[in-house]
Amino acid sequence: MRIVFFGTPDFAVATLSNLVKNNFEIVAVVTAPDKPSGRGQQLGTSAVKDFALEHKLPLLQPVNMKSEDFIRELQTYHADIQIVVAFRMMPEVVWNMPKLGTMNLHGSLLPQYRGAAPINWAIINGEKKTGVTTFLLKHEIDTGNILLQREVEISPEDDFGSMYEKLKNIGADLVVETLHKLIKNEINPIPQDQLIDININHAPKLTKELGKINVDSDVTYNHNLVRGLAPHPAAYFEFVDQSGKAQSIKIFKSSVEEIQTSQAGLVSDQKTTLKLACKNGFLHIHELQLQGKKRMRTEEFLRGFKI
Repeated sequence: MRIVFFGTPDFAVATLSNLVKNNFEIVAVVTAPDKPSGRGQQLGTSAVKDFALEHKLPLLQPVNMKSEDFIRELQTYHADIQIVVAFRMMPEVVWNMPKLGTMNLHGSLLPQYRGAAPINWAIINGEKKTGVTTFLLKHEIDTGNILLQREVEISPEDDFGSMYEKLKNIGADLVVETLHKLIKNEINPIPQDQLIDININHAPKLTKELGKINVDSDVTYNHNLVRGLAPHPAAYFEFVDQSGKAQSIKIFKSSVEEIQTSQAGLVSDQKTTLKLACKNGFLHIHELQLQGKKRMRTEEFLRGFKI
């Protein structure tokens, strides 16, 4: 199989690396253009570009994927199939080019959690399981026929960071398994419409407002919000300190104490305990970051900051 691979972050590198290790023929890699980053605004390269250069794979970085020059160049690679992992939207002229079409890896059990942030939303919604899906691209986002799926448990200790790592590696294996089965003609793609017998949860792009913790919300929801956004972009709580200054703290680790309380807001013993009084209980804060400071454990934070 002649494969053109599309991807940008390290989540995609895991799959590309697995394809190379399994001796698949990667005839080209397509990734995002370099862009300024950091305080110095120096041009930064994607993780996929770094891998492609290291392994001397032909590399394309189109600014406009509808460009005639890019499309002509892509056609010269005569791909049998294209594989997409964590990449931007593609025009039909691109995803419909290979004879076997274009396969996408998605971080959920489709049709659940279609959208840009499936791992985050599964945790925020308190799901006990999620998974990865390989499917064929079509016009509507994340709606193509399913090839294979693998289910993964979400443990109470998992957050976005840990699930990202799990699904990154399990997804890399699933893509290789899918290709082997496609070669042997052992897959009958399943239309997603056949699987929709319950309400579908969606996974829209994350917003800053989503991460703001509301003490009027259920304490378990707030805890899952912390898990679903940790370590990045992180849930946060805004308050006014003793001097009257508005403050914001990011919360990375928390736990729940379910108890009826008439309080609301931050509560502390000024030594080791910091908690948020929410609806139905306390959200205990274990790791946090005050705006402009480093990430630290609560007891370290309370040594230099009084609530």
